[in-house]
Amino acid sequence: MKKFIDPDKLELEDNVVSINRITKVVKGGRRLRFAALVVVGDKHGHVGFGTGKAQEVPEAIRKAVEAARKNLIEVPIVGTTIPHEVLGTFGGGRILLKPAEEGSGVAAGGAVRSVMELAGIDDVTSKRLGSNTPINVIRATFKGLVELKSAEEISALRGVSTQHLAE
Repeated sequence: MKKFIDPDKLELEDNVVSINRITKVVKGGRRLRFAALVVVGDKHGHVGFGTGKAQEVPEAIRKAVEAARKNLIEVPIVGTTIPHEVLGTFGGGRILLKPAEEGSGVAAGGAVRSVMELAGIDDVTSKRLGSNTPINVIRATFKGLVELKSAEEISALRGVSTQHLAE
């Protein structure tokens, strides 16, 4: 069960990942619309994404930011990186996320980089496998981030102490 995170209590920044122009052909000609894909985060372990469609670009971005604020997740962070390696999959998009040593930076491209930076993860290595469509890449990244578990969560699941896990 996903825990609700109140976006009003966080200082969220947003980042527009992509804007697509959508053309619908109707009897009278072509109808133009725009679809925006936005990632929001507080750089302290909270991140979300959303999409919005409208006739104007700013309105599409506003709708996407609203949707992203509703879809926030909490990411476990160990120091400046993620706790363990994970593979996130959505549709044709697959993302491999690996923890990295402190100071190595975010080795990720485009959509994954904006998610990691807004989540507050400073050191991570990623590899995009499969689809490079931004929406599938972001959804796969989020699936991977949701699967991440901290040492405390794992020790609680197994019923052992965190010191026992380190051995």
